[in-house]
Amino acid sequence: MKISHMLLPLLATGLLFSCTCCDAPVETASDSQSASSQAIAPMAAVELGEMRKLHLWGGVYLGSQPSEADLALFKDSGLASVINMRKSAEMQFDESSVAQGLGLGYSHIGWNGPDELTDELFDSFRELMNQAQQPMLVHCASSNRVGAIWMVWRALDQGASVETALAEAKMAGMRTPGYETKALDYISRNSK
Repeated sequence: MKISHMLLPLLATGLLFSCTCCDAPVETASDSQSASSQAIAPMAAVELGEMRKLHLWGGVYLGSQPSEADLALFKDSGLASVINMRKSAEMQFDESSVAQGLGLGYSHIGWNGPDELTDELFDSFRELMNQAQQPMLVHCASSNRVGAIWMVWRALDQGASVETALAEAKMAGMRTPGYETKALDYISRNSK
């Protein structure tokens, strides 16, 4: 095989470049969604401050209600944003002011109960999860509500199997049967 002397420097540069990047797998746009979910360690329980329930998957913390001190600890640990699922009437302090005072991005869409878990709510949270800066904390009071949203996001936006997403949702704290039913129905109707 004859290689043109003009192409030889290009081939050499390409080989050199590919060898310097051997540690990083080549990822196409179509692979990025599934690759990102497969390259991350499984969900694990973690501890920070006084939070009763806290799990980590990739750059997402899933948990129960943080205190003001916990939010400061998260900030010191590199947290970028918070998504709060509790209704305003449930809150014991102005979490928005505390989070924003720490320089954290803050989103709040309060809901509680299976009747409030609508397609529009799932849509809103999926969009929020996809746009929020990571590392992020997603929380409610006990992480029960978090599990329902997590399940949908993992299955539809991260390419996890429904079985994996359900197991992670339960690990995170989902225990209300109505949440599981609504999430499974939404996933079924919105799967491609």
